[in-house]
Amino acid sequence: MDDWEKEFLSHWDVEHAESFLPASTSRDSWQFYSLAYGIDGNTAMYRATGKVRYLDRALLYVDNMVDTARDSWSLEGRQFVDLSRGWSSGDPENLGLEVPLYESYCWRYVTRLLRVIRETPALYNKGKYRKQYQRLLEFSEIHIFEKWFQRGADAYIYRENTHMASHWASIAMDLALMTPDAARKTRYLEVFDNIASSLRAQMGVSPLNPEASFWSDEWGIHSGPGQDVSHGNGVVAYIVEAHEAGMEWTDGDVRALRVTLDSIIWPSAGQYAQFVDGSGKGDGWFNDGFMKLGRYDAALQLRLETHAVGWNTQFFGNAALNVRLLSERSAH
Repeated sequence: MDDWEKEFLSHWDVEHAESFLPASTSRDSWQFYSLAYGIDGNTAMYRATGKVRYLDRALLYVDNMVDTARDSWSLEGRQFVDLSRGWSSGDPENLGLEVPLYESYCWRYVTRLLRVIRETPALYNKGKYRKQYQRLLEFSEIHIFEKWFQRGADAYIYRENTHMASHWASIAMDLALMTPDAARKTRYLEVFDNIASSLRAQMGVSPLNPEASFWSDEWGIHSGPGQDVSHGNGVVAYIVEAHEAGMEWTDGDVRALRVTLDSIIWPSAGQYAQFVDGSGKGDGWFNDGFMKLGRYDAALQLRLETHAVGWNTQFFGNAALNVRLLSERSAH
């Protein structure tokens, strides 16, 4: 794990200065999309090492985003004239608009960060972190989840693709595990259950290996080529976190995803599929989801340690966390 922290630190300040810090203060939700990786990487490294400087950096990014949020009625596009707060997008295709995908893609890692604080007594019982936690939880409940739910759950929460919906399932799950409000918890669990049941209906057996998973990103479709690996990372990240929380997804589900990665998506060194049915030529970028399967399988983790694609703080942070969790599991 020390080696992964050294690799992490060799990129940490550069990525912070050149990418993540400017994105966090940009007021541009499009930039929050990639900022998600900085939040996840720092959270993972904190979980791996217990060093609060990594937690503090992730919190800095989230605090900056919240501080730059503006009343929706005052945003350039005037798309939603309501009392919610948010950000407009600098993406040319959605210029000036509020985009739920960009917010949810990032905020699934914000709520995961908050759960780390809530579930770590040394953090939660400390005034500094309790205050940040309460502020950010309130913002997440009102100006992320409630905002988009009230604007239209069918359009903005129950999304048209599996990976887009999975981000909201992650957020709903985390909020359900934290909120002190019983009515809100009921709604969060309803959203989580609805998306989880729909996604379970999507999951089938791989045509190449009966022990592996296959699914399409299009609801109700069960034929190839299936989910593209790049976006499939989001689905896998959600399933891993839900499995760890003991919600919906089983050891068998995770095992099937491991086989999917190890035998179909990545059949040999340097060969990567573009889709989960093994077709197409992919780029081997696994950082945002498939990477996290290494925490369940020492052999897969050793293989990931030889993987030279996507070496950044998200990769290194999750590699270190995989090692930590494997060690804890072997000790029990």
